Amino acid sequence: MPLDELPHWLPAWCLDHLGGEPADVLFRSQQVSMVFGLRLAGGRDVVVKGRADDGRAASCVAAQARLAERGFPCARPLTPVVGVGALAVHAEEFRPGGEVLHGASPDMAVRCAEVFARLMAELADVIVTPPLPNPPWVRWDETGSGTWPAMDFLDDLDQSVVSEHIVEAAERARGRLLTAGLPCVLGHADFEAQNLRWQGRQVWSVHDWDSLAWQPEAALVGAASGSFASAGPPTLAPIESSEAFLVAYQDFRERVFTPVELEIAWAASVWMAAYNAREMALCGGPPAGGDALRAQAVERLRRANA
Repeated sequence: MPLDELPHWLPAWCLDHLGGEPADVLFRSQQVSMVFGLRLAGGRDVVVKGRADDGRAASCVAAQARLAERGFPCARPLTPVVGVGALAVHAEEFRPGGEVLHGASPDMAVRCAEVFARLMAELADVIVTPPLPNPPWVRWDETGSGTWPAMDFLDDLDQSVVSEHIVEAAERARGRLLTAGLPCVLGHADFEAQNLRWQGRQVWSVHDWDSLAWQPEAALVGAASGSFASAGPPTLAPIESSEAFLVAYQDFRERVFTPVELEIAWAASVWMAAYNAREMALCGGPPAGGDALRAQAVERLRRANA
């Protein structure tokens, strides 16, 4: 990407907050956030992120900074969140290296569960304002009469392309989640293979701290148990691998979920999978996640008591 195609505000922002203007663009990506990998004048490499300012970003970046200070494998924020028009912007260190691991086996589930347990343990005593509203794929508790959280870019599309089995699974899982009565905690809500980098057996970096959420621990673990294998378009791990994830997480955290917590974990795995399957259907994405949900929903919902 040429320098002259960067957003007009970005060079001056870098000079003001990082001490140098961009001299080269290392990479650019845009999904929920705009992300720019930049080499500044003077040679320092940084990452600048901007997303719509919905009030969540400051808490997410503060929590990320606390974990980085403690040595958790994640990029260290270099600035606080700064408002730029309608955007919330911050910079963090560039942490390249590592590789995405592919696979959805029970063994892979255990490896990922160990990382998630460490992450959740580190977040347990981080005190920040809850990062609300939650990311939409774990926002089953949004007030309103509809099944899905309000998202104009999805709601305005032709809903008839969403299979009835996706809607039914979401409604049943959401009904169970809304009766949970469990306390909320801070946790990572987009724990997917594409957001982890490994060096051999060791995790090198966990990304996407924009996706912290404020939901019951069991629900966040359950969502991760279904999503951990997604290395591209979202999919749903096999049931035996989700079970291995849940068992391993409890072992690593040295605590046993109650029967209700286990039900909520299974319900959350269904709801997140249904949300993702709906989005893929509406946007013309691959059907793998929806197909996996169709095959697994009956058993997952049985375990959720939904």
